[in-house]
Amino acid sequence: MRIQLSHSFSDIISIENLLEAWEEFAKGKKKRQDVQEFSLSLMDNILNLHNDLRNHIYEHGSYQSFRICDPKPRHIHKASVRDRLLHHAVHRVLYPFFERVFIADSFSCRKGKGTHRAINRFRAFYYKVSKNDTQTCWILKCDIQQFFASIDHDVLLATLAQYIPDKDILWLLERIIGSFSTKAGMGLPLGNLTSQLFVNVYMNEFDQFVKHKIKARYYVRYADDFLVANFTNFNELSRIAEFLKEKLKLELHPRKTFVATLSSGLDFLGWVHFPDHRVLRTATKRRMMKRVAECPSPETLASYSGLLGHGNAKKLEKLISIGIAFQNATDWHTKPPLLS
Repeated sequence: MRIQLSHSFSDIISIENLLEAWEEFAKGKKKRQDVQEFSLSLMDNILNLHNDLRNHIYEHGSYQSFRICDPKPRHIHKASVRDRLLHHAVHRVLYPFFERVFIADSFSCRKGKGTHRAINRFRAFYYKVSKNDTQTCWILKCDIQQFFASIDHDVLLATLAQYIPDKDILWLLERIIGSFSTKAGMGLPLGNLTSQLFVNVYMNEFDQFVKHKIKARYYVRYADDFLVANFTNFNELSRIAEFLKEKLKLELHPRKTFVATLSSGLDFLGWVHFPDHRVLRTATKRRMMKRVAECPSPETLASYSGLLGHGNAKKLEKLISIGIAFQNATDWHTKPPLLS
C-alpha cells in the first residue's frame, strides 16, 4: 500500500496558499510586464482564480513558445502568469509529500540536490566499486529519447492517482497535464514548474524498479540521464529497456546507451569523467564561450565560473576570471576582448 497525500483540494486553492504561491512566483520577476499587469489587480485576479477552481470551471490557458540555449538548445513553453501562479500553488502542496516518496539518488529539480551532487555521488560510487581505481568498474550509461515529449498523460495520471485520493486534486492535475501535448495524450512543457515534479513522479516508478527489482546499489539519475556503476549482468539492460517501454512508454536513446569504463572517458551531465579527473564536454565548452561572448553579464560570468570550479578547467576558469575583472573595471556594453 502506497502512502497517501493527506492534503485536500481546498488546501491547494485556498486564498492563503495562492497568496503565498504568488510571493514565491513573483520573486525576481516584478519588473516583467506580464507580472506587473497581473499585480495591478492582484487580489481580484487571485479571487477570480480561486472561484474558478472552487466551482470547477478553471481552464488552463495557452502557451507562448520560444527557444533557449542554456546550456543546450531547448524548446520552452511559457504559460500565462495566472496559470504559473497556480503551478506554484500546486507545487507548494505536492512537492513536500512526493519528496518523501523519491529515492535518495534521484537528483533532478529537488531541494538540496542538483547536477554537482549527482556527479559527486557517481564519483563516490565509482571509487567504492573500483576500490580507489584498483579494479575495473563497468558502468551502464543511459539516456531516454525525447524525454519530456514522450511522457504519457494516462500513465502519469494513473501514477498520481495511486498517491492522491482526492478526486478534485486529480481533476485539477488533469487540467494542467492536458493543457499541453506534443501529440495526442503525450508530452509535458519544459517551462512549467509542475512538469519538473511530474517527471520525477513518473520516473520514480523506474527508480523503484531499478533499486528493488534490478537491485542496483550504485544507481544515479538526473532527469532522463542515468547510470549504474558496477554493472556486471548485461542481461539486465534488456529488462531496463522493457520496463521503460512497457510501463512508461519510453525508449532508450540508441546512441546514448552503452556500457564502458572511465579509462576512455564517460560523458555524464556535461562533463567527461576519467578515473582521476573530469573535463568539460567539448560541446558544452563551445556553447559556454558563445554565450559569454554574446552576453558577458556579471550573472553569466559568475554562473560559468561556479560551474568550472567543479572540474579540471583551470584555463577556462582563468579566462572567465579575466572577464569578470575586466567587467568590474569597464563599461560592459562592449565585449571583453579575450572572450569575443
